[in-house]
Amino acid sequence: MLDTQRLPAGFYRRLQDDIRAQLADEALDAILTDDPDDVAYLTGFFHHPNERPAVVLLPVERATLLLVPELEREYAQAQRAAAEIVAYPEFPGLRPPLSYLGAAAEPTTGRIGYAGSITVDRLDQVRAAFPKATLVRTDLVMRARFHKRPEEIALHAEAARITDLMLAAGRALVQEAVAAGGELPTEAELAGHITGVGTRTMYAEHADVVVVSFLAGGLVYSGPNSARPHALPSGYRLRPGETFMLSLGCAVGGRFVEGERTFILGEPSADQIRYYEAVRQAQQTGGEALRPGVACAEANRACLDVIREAGLGQYLRHRQGHGIGLGMHEAPWLSDGDDTPLAEGMVVSNEPGIYIPGHAGYRISDSMLITSDGARPFTAYPRSLDDVVIAL
Repeated sequence: MLDTQRLPAGFYRRLQDDIRAQLADEALDAILTDDPDDVAYLTGFFHHPNERPAVVLLPVERATLLLVPELEREYAQAQRAAAEIVAYPEFPGLRPPLSYLGAAAEPTTGRIGYAGSITVDRLDQVRAAFPKATLVRTDLVMRARFHKRPEEIALHAEAARITDLMLAAGRALVQEAVAAGGELPTEAELAGHITGVGTRTMYAEHADVVVVSFLAGGLVYSGPNSARPHALPSGYRLRPGETFMLSLGCAVGGRFVEGERTFILGEPSADQIRYYEAVRQAQQTGGEALRPGVACAEANRACLDVIREAGLGQYLRHRQGHGIGLGMHEAPWLSDGDDTPLAEGMVVSNEPGIYIPGHAGYRISDSMLITSDGARPFTAYPRSLDDVVIAL
C-alpha cells in the first residue's frame, strides 16, 4: 500500500531552492504563477481552478507565498502546502484578490517573472498589486517541470501500473462478454467499467489520494468512431470484426501516465494487419529514437517516417507525442515544430496513430522515461499483434 501520494516537505524545499538559483541566473527577483499545475508543482497545493485565483509568489530572498481564497485556507493547510499562506476574503469581495498578495510581499520591486498561461485580466491585477516591479514573461517553471525528480518518477511508475490494470480489465470485460455469448459492451459501458477499476484500485491501495480533475479512465471508441482521434465514449456497441481502442491513463500524486492499445475483435483482415503493424513498428522506432540530446522534432520524424514509408502517410493526423507530468498533455512536444533536446528525467508519450475514415483508428501509446542511454516505457501492457487480437 502506498503510504501517501503526497510528496514530503523536503521535496518542495529542494525544488524551491533550485528554482531560486534559476531565478538568479535569469536576473529575476521573483516568479509568480497562477497556473494550477505550477501551483501544485511548487507547493503541493492541488485545487479546482475557478474564478477565485490561487497564486504562488516565489522570491529569491524571502519565503514562498501562496495566495488562496479564505474558504480554501484549511484545505491548503490540510495538504501541507509548502508556503506561507496568504488568504483573501472573496466575500464580500471589496478588494481585488491580488492586492492581498501585493501587501503581504511588500516591498516588492525589481523583476518578477510570470507564466505565459496567465490571463490578460489577471496580469493587469498583478501590475496593480506590484506597481514598482517590472514584469517579465518566462517559462522557467515549465522548463523545470520537464525534468522529473526521483520522487516524481516513483509516482509515474505507480500510475503506469494502474493504467496497465485498466487496460487488462477492459480487455477482460470484452472477453467475458464473448464467452457468455451475449451482447458485447458499448463504448460507454466499457469506459465506465475501466474507470471504476482504476479509481477503486487507487483508493483501496493508496492512502491520502491526491484528487485531480482526471483521476483514472480515458477514451474508449470502436469501429468507425475510432477514426476520430479524440472521440468520446458513446452508446455504440462493439461489433465482431471491428477494432476498438482503449486510450487510458491515471494520475498518482498528480503525476500522469497514459497507455493506449488498439484491439481487434476476431481474426484480423489483411488490411487490419497492415494498419496495425505499421503503427506498431512506428511506435517501436519512435521509442528507439528517444535519447538524451535528440531534438523532439528529430524523434518525431523518425517515428512518423515509418508510417509514411509504409504508404499510409495520408492517414496521419497528429505528432508522435508530448510531454507528461502534472498535465496529461504538456511541453515539450514530439512534433516537427519543437527542437527542444530530450534530456534524462523527461517523461513523454510515444503514440503514433493512423485514422482511416469510415473504418477505424489504430494507435499504440506508452509513457516513456528518458534515461541516460535511451528511454524505457512506464506502461508494460503487451503490444504485439497476437496480444491484441481477441478470439471470437
